[in-house]
Amino acid sequence: MRWLFSFLVLALLGVVQALSSSGTRLLVVLEELTEKDKYSEFWEDLRSRGFHLTFESPKNEKLSVFKHGERAYDNLILFPPKSKGFGPSLTPNILLEFLKKDGNILLTLSADHPTPSAIISLLLELDIHLPSDRNALVVDHFNYDSTSASEKHDVLLVSPPKSIRSDLRNYFAGDGTIAVPRAVGQTIGNASPLLVPILRAPRTAYSYNPKDEADAVEDPFATGEQLSLVSAMQARNSARLTVLGSVEMLQNEWFNAKVSSAGKPTPTANKEFAKKLTGWTFKELGVLKVGKLQHYLDEGKTKKIANGSSISVSEQNPKIYRIKNDVSFTIEISEYEIDHLHPFTPPEGDKVQLEFTMLSPFHRLNLKPVGYTVNSTIFGTSFALPDQHGIFNFRVNYKRPFLTTIDEKREVTVRHFAHDEWPRSWKISGAWVWIAGIWVTVAGWIAFVAIWLYSEAADTKGVKKMQ
Repeated sequence: MRWLFSFLVLALLGVVQALSSSGTRLLVVLEELTEKDKYSEFWEDLRSRGFHLTFESPKNEKLSVFKHGERAYDNLILFPPKSKGFGPSLTPNILLEFLKKDGNILLTLSADHPTPSAIISLLLELDIHLPSDRNALVVDHFNYDSTSASEKHDVLLVSPPKSIRSDLRNYFAGDGTIAVPRAVGQTIGNASPLLVPILRAPRTAYSYNPKDEADAVEDPFATGEQLSLVSAMQARNSARLTVLGSVEMLQNEWFNAKVSSAGKPTPTANKEFAKKLTGWTFKELGVLKVGKLQHYLDEGKTKKIANGSSISVSEQNPKIYRIKNDVSFTIEISEYEIDHLHPFTPPEGDKVQLEFTMLSPFHRLNLKPVGYTVNSTIFGTSFALPDQHGIFNFRVNYKRPFLTTIDEKREVTVRHFAHDEWPRSWKISGAWVWIAGIWVTVAGWIAFVAIWLYSEAADTKGVKKMQ
C-alpha cells in the first residue's frame, strides 16, 4: 500500500503544480450558452491546465463575482453580449473592484456585437480607446485570408510578435500565422506605463465601418501600427486585464484552419497564441516570487551557496548599522512559468536595482547575479553606508510590463560613531600639520617660560638717576 500512497501523493503534486499562481476559479460570462461548442477546444485547453470553469449568462440575477466581500472567482472571461450590456452584476465599478482585489480579466470584443457603452467607458478610464463608431472593424487589403475574406478583407493575417521591446519579456512569440477575423481595433495612451500592446495591426490596416457607403475613408479612427488588436494592462497590484479585439479567433474553426495569403496555404497559430495569451492573463507566465532577502555587515567572512559560489556573511538582517559601515545585500528572485519556478533572468538590457533610501535614495545600485539555487537567482551587491544617521530602507522596487511587481522594503537604523569608535587624531594623516602646530606652540611656550624664569634681572644699584 505504501507504493500506492506515494503514487497518489506524486499525482496530487503534479496537479497542484499545473495550477495558476493566482487561482483556478474561472468564470466565463457568455450570453448564449449554446455557443459554447464553438469554443470547445479552447475550454479543453483551459481545463487541461487545471482551471475550473463556470459558465454563466449576464442575465442571471444571481450572478456575482464577490461573496462575503471577497472574490468568488480568481479569473474572468467576458464574451461580447448581444444585449446592451452585462447587467447590474458586472458594472464598470464592479469590474474595477475585481481588479483591485487581484482578479484577472480577459475582455473579448467582436465587430458583430457592438461594444456596450459601459465597457467603452471602463476602457476609456484605463486609457484604452475604441472607435466611436460601434460597427467599425479592422480591414487590410494586403494581409488578409484570400479564402474566407476574398471580398471584405476583414480576416487579418498577422505574424506573432517577434519582439515587443528589447528590454521587455516577450511571452507571445512563436511561429506561424495568427488569423484575426472581424477585429475591433484599439488605441492606447502613451502616458501610462501600465499599458502595452501585445499584437499590433499590420502597417497597411485601418479601422473601417462596412456600413459606410462612401468609397473612401476620409478620417479613419486609426491606421497601421497605431491599431492594437490585443492590448494588456497590468495594474499596480499586478492584476491583469487583456483586451482581445476578436473573440472569433478563439473558435475551433480558426484553431485548426488553413489560411491563404498570396496563394500559399498556411496553418494558423491561433491555438498556441491563445494558450500564451491566457497563460499570461491568468498568471501562469511572468510571475515573480521573492525568496530570502538578507543584508549584513561585510566583514570578509564567506559561506558556500548552492552552485559552489561564495558570499560574505555576518549577523543576518541586523536592525542597526553605523555610518560608513561596509554592508552586503542579497535577494532571491524566482519566476513562475506554467507549472514550476525557475531562476529569474532579467530581459536583455534591464537591471534589478537596490535603493538605500531615507526620503530619497542615497544609493541606487545595480544588483548582479552572485549565485543560483534550484529555482531562484541570488542577486547581490556591496556598498558603504552614507555619512548620515537616521532611519533608512533597503528597497527593491522592480516594475516592468508583463512581469508582476516586486516592492520589498527592510527598515534599518543607521547611527553615528560612538565615542570610542572615532579614530585617534594621529591616525589621520591630514591632521598631522595641526598636531605639529599644537606641539610647536606648546614647545615655544615652554621655551619662553624657561627663558623668562631663568633670565637674570639687570643690576641698577650704581646707576644715578638723570636729572
